[in-house]
Amino acid sequence: MAISRCLFFFCSLIFFISPSIAQTSFRPKALVLPVSKDPSSLLYLTQINQRTPLVPVDVALDLGGLYLWVDCEQGYESSSYRPARCNSAQCSLANANGCITQCFSSPRPGCNNNTCALLVDNTVTNIATDGELGQDVVSIQSTDGSKPGRSVSVSKFLFTCAPKFISEGLPSGVKGLAGLGRTKVSLPSQFSAAFSFDRKFAICLSSSTTAKGVVFFGDGPYVLRPNFDAAESLTYTPLILNPVSTAAAFVQGDPSSDYFIGVKSIKINGEVVPLNTTLLSIDREGFGGTKISTVNPYTVMETTIYNAFVNAFVKEISDVPRVAPVAPFGACFNSSKILGTRLGANVPSIDLVLQSNSVFWRIVGANSMVEVNNDVLCLGFVDGGVNPRTSIVIGGHQLEDNLLQFDLATSRLGFSSSLLSRQTTCSNFDFASKA
Repeated sequence: MAISRCLFFFCSLIFFISPSIAQTSFRPKALVLPVSKDPSSLLYLTQINQRTPLVPVDVALDLGGLYLWVDCEQGYESSSYRPARCNSAQCSLANANGCITQCFSSPRPGCNNNTCALLVDNTVTNIATDGELGQDVVSIQSTDGSKPGRSVSVSKFLFTCAPKFISEGLPSGVKGLAGLGRTKVSLPSQFSAAFSFDRKFAICLSSSTTAKGVVFFGDGPYVLRPNFDAAESLTYTPLILNPVSTAAAFVQGDPSSDYFIGVKSIKINGEVVPLNTTLLSIDREGFGGTKISTVNPYTVMETTIYNAFVNAFVKEISDVPRVAPVAPFGACFNSSKILGTRLGANVPSIDLVLQSNSVFWRIVGANSMVEVNNDVLCLGFVDGGVNPRTSIVIGGHQLEDNLLQFDLATSRLGFSSSLLSRQTTCSNFDFASKA
């Protein structure tokens, strides 16, 4: 594959291209996707109905991912697939980083001459390569916020056709990643443009590997059984833009597509953890800060933050015997000495303090502790080493049974903290009924 690449800035479009809508007689106010937790990789999986005729494609959710990418080398057949030609409006919208001038095989999805090249980032394995920008039909269920409705389609949904090898390291049968990040061609951006609803989406990840969580595209209500609108329980904090990309590979000048929040301090049982707070800010090179990830199974902390955090937690739970650590965790305990509650293990509460002392994301035992066997509970946080790109990466386990709403228009995060305190969970969306 011959690629002509520009290494400098791409000019942004002064207008937004709306993906074509296949069904114009009905405009949904919101869309919904079921999400399952893979028991081996701990990734969160969903299914995208794509192509003509429609084919269910298994993909993993990547909260900070740039866009949808799928393996097009293995059996991608569709009468409606079209590559995006070099210098087209679609290429500019996607911030394409080059032009595939010649593909050395017969034409097929993912291998066409004079088409846009996009970097494909497998954030699970931290491997990146080039892929072909294309468009095809995507079908998804609408929702009234309480149950699924009729399916609707976007006829020219932009995505990247990737080579087979880049999907290695994903669970069996998973063909790519569904990027929900801060770009003009992520799933939330394209769906909101196609159906002219609010540029918002919400994730609610189930802690169970047998019950489904949910992703909503659009504004609430976000109703969970028994008739609880989780949108009404949100606390808000600004989303922060990291001006430097945090992807494995990127074009110079690209900002990060990840969602960062302004954690100012960490408290355990109300006591501030002593740590180097400069690490909580993003520096000029894009290092530091706190981001949210659905790819990391557990929260990862820079070494000095992690050590201070673990020491403070252990101090607050000193009456519980420690046991030998079980990888990847550094602090594990005799679970027979820890009581269970409706909110999980009865352990010290953890607060991520945000723009003021009165605004904090509380992490309860269900999200802070991991049961590794019948006798051992471990603190579900991981040492991320010295000088990582991001100081704190809030991982999937800490997100489960919490509803998070991302408002792209106002750059604001709404978070519920644990829904267990509201006597519901993220697996309580009614997928069985029809609106």
